[in-house]
Amino acid sequence: MNNINQLFIFTEAAHHLPQIDAWLSNEPNELFSIARQWFAIFRQCGDDVNEIMHDGCPTACVNDAAFGYVNVFNSHMNVGFFTGAFLQDPHSLLEGTGKRMRHVKVRPGIDIDSRALSELIEWAYLDVKGRLGSQ
Repeated sequence: MNNINQLFIFTEAAHHLPQIDAWLSNEPNELFSIARQWFAIFRQCGDDVNEIMHDGCPTACVNDAAFGYVNVFNSHMNVGFFTGAFLQDPHSLLEGTGKRMRHVKVRPGIDIDSRALSELIEWAYLDVKGRLGSQ
């Protein structure tokens, strides 16, 4: 999957959107605070990271190509990856069976390997960046 046509492209993505900060400040605070933490990691991946609200949740892009998102549900939040099916997952954190996308469920009070999840975010960023470079 090196073809740019297989990426999710959002031409409206921008460097920092206030509506994403507002979304991340929602209630229940416990879940949204976890989402804030992980979306901050997405934002720190590089100077070429942009963002957009897609399907009602914050989405991180390399320029305009989506690589990850966060979303909050009733009892957990997801850290998701648009090319997650192609990422190495040595700690078996990824869930899902879609053609491309995968996610990690994060639940309050349940430990997660933060280092491994941070690595997945970085690998997702580098994966999409590499795919863009091969166009």
